[in-house]
Amino acid sequence: MFEIKIANKDLLSHLYLSDLIYQHGLSDFTLTGDTLRTHKMLGGAKPDISEPILSPAKSNLSKLVIFTEGLNLQQLTQVLQALVNVLSLVFYRVITVEGVSGFAVCAQVALKTQDNINKQLEDVAKRFSVELCLVEKTPSLKEPGLLLMDMDSTVIAVECIDELAELAGVGEQVSAVTILAMQGKLDFVQSLRTRVACLADADESILQQVRDALPLMPGVANLVKILKSYGWKVAIASGGFSYFADHLQDQLELDAAVANDLAIQNKKLTGKVQGNIVDANVKAQTLKNLAKKWSISPNQTIAMGDGANDLLMMNSAALGVALHAKPIVRQQADIAIRHSDLDTLLWVLEAGQT
Repeated sequence: MFEIKIANKDLLSHLYLSDLIYQHGLSDFTLTGDTLRTHKMLGGAKPDISEPILSPAKSNLSKLVIFTEGLNLQQLTQVLQALVNVLSLVFYRVITVEGVSGFAVCAQVALKTQDNINKQLEDVAKRFSVELCLVEKTPSLKEPGLLLMDMDSTVIAVECIDELAELAGVGEQVSAVTILAMQGKLDFVQSLRTRVACLADADESILQQVRDALPLMPGVANLVKILKSYGWKVAIASGGFSYFADHLQDQLELDAAVANDLAIQNKKLTGKVQGNIVDANVKAQTLKNLAKKWSISPNQTIAMGDGANDLLMMNSAALGVALHAKPIVRQQADIAIRHSDLDTLLWVLEAGQT
């Protein structure tokens, strides 16, 4: 082990931490006051004196994954101080994943309580502008797995039905129903039928207009690419529409897409949905069906979404991820990624294996 005294406050900066990681191969460390104690190095680099970290057995520790653009040592200290009544730090571990730019820091911690912990993490994450994900063990990136994602506001950065409604001239009417549904204040099936009914007699050409302008959520293409390089299956289960889900399946080379079919007659939308509606129960069952189809262990499943309609699917997976989600969803999910790109999920998976 060797120690670095931090006399200059500028050395608490993101640039300083990045330099330690990328140029000096920092891996494990502790930070006490103005002293950085480095225990382990990455990439074959070695400190002057090698010494193991004294800590409880790894099996007794939880992992608090901390990341944000410009993460610095001061933020790490502030986060742990704010959570002092909830957990105690043993040491930090740097998390990097090939193909994902930047890094995360995994605080190996001993929990003092589980009471209301998601609410406390939410408050601290907001106060210090960081992402906080508390995990025990996650699915392994290096074993076959399944990621099942919602589509609207998860894979793509819009709600397709709202975009269709704007083009059909009923935007405000449909948007108001969408918001209530995403907050869990309306039954999803009823709200979907109500919104789709507003589109009756709209020209089917609006479908292509929306499809051609679909904005992918930042990081989703990289996430899919890296997961598939490890032999994972990636799919969509959406309460939205197959016209868009099928397009995304082709664009991102996904393994499956399940969504609702809009009825069209004489090149006009009828205002109805064909067949059974993909609701919360169907999403959860899709996760189970796909895992069984591809012989994937339930422990290797992840479900990601942003709305109340995704909670049952997320609860059915080994890891439920709330992405840029409503407060009710963040509170009930296993972890929340509040603002960051989708591929930062890979840091959480890596941290769960350390």
